[in-house]
Amino acid sequence: MSANTDRPIAPSVTSAKHSPPSPPKPSQVSLQAAHSYERDALTAALVKLLAPLGGIEAIVKPGDRVLLKPNLLTGARPTKECTTRPELVYCVAKLVQKAGGKPFLGDSPAFGSAAGVAKANGLDQLAAELNLPIVEFHGQRFAIGAEQAQQREHDLQHLRLSKEALGADVIINLPKVKSHAQMTLTVGVKNLFGCVPGKMKAWWHMELGKDINKFARMLIETAIAISPQLTIVDGIIGHEGNGPSGGEPRNLGVLAASTDVFAVDRVVTEILSIDSQQVPIMAESIRLGLCADLSDIEIVGSELEQLRLSDWQLPEKLIPVDFGMPRIVKSTFKHFYIKFIKEPISAYARTS
Repeated sequence: MSANTDRPIAPSVTSAKHSPPSPPKPSQVSLQAAHSYERDALTAALVKLLAPLGGIEAIVKPGDRVLLKPNLLTGARPTKECTTRPELVYCVAKLVQKAGGKPFLGDSPAFGSAAGVAKANGLDQLAAELNLPIVEFHGQRFAIGAEQAQQREHDLQHLRLSKEALGADVIINLPKVKSHAQMTLTVGVKNLFGCVPGKMKAWWHMELGKDINKFARMLIETAIAISPQLTIVDGIIGHEGNGPSGGEPRNLGVLAASTDVFAVDRVVTEILSIDSQQVPIMAESIRLGLCADLSDIEIVGSELEQLRLSDWQLPEKLIPVDFGMPRIVKSTFKHFYIKFIKEPISAYARTS
């Protein structure tokens, strides 16, 4: 999927010979007030949300293999709204199928397998109903050119990313709006860190965790490499406070969508009345020219001011991004225990 490697570092303009350059087209973010996960109501809201972007048909063509990338952080707290709601995944998958696409579901959870976490959050039943495959992510080295590395001011010469994501024809990113005790806020860009397979995520925490700006740039680089064709943000009910899993549900009543993951994240911070400079990913995106000023983003659909919150709760205290070796060992053991012991025993018990 060449689009993953050819994404421009910043908006670029080409013009005909002797013609003055045209102004860059602003990124478009669609907003839609939404308050229900009931399938018919949610489908109608998604259709309205995507209409200004050309509808799902502008993204998905017949025969496309479409990765749906939700947030499957954990199976341990299904009532705390810290993962993308199954209903949203279901309705998006149905729209993809209607457009002639072939959707499949994938993620790399912090602990356990994608199938196990999906089952714990009720996605397995929906997947069975839609004949929607749930795939585990496996690593593939992704080279970054020296010129790109220099332009983006980092020394990350390679990333190890999911070959299943890189091999998809279309990627639809389905993040949850959550406060985050390490990165302040997690939306679209951070959700794509789930395309880093297995315990490579813990390795990046150890390698870059002492410099939060470097860590943010690694997340940005991952988002550029994955280059989702569409991001749909699950903000009907968010997760505030000590996220990504230790906070509490909060009604937001919004869906947001864009073909530009950086722009949609910028708009979500505005809805939550958060200073973008408080969010390391957003601050780095702005500094690197990957995110336009809010006035340069075309917001369509529901009015931003009608959706704005003034009292969204951020984490009480930020914790270090750095993972020391003892934590890496403990995390790795927990991951493999859940994936290879706990989940198989639970599956066996259900079928016995």
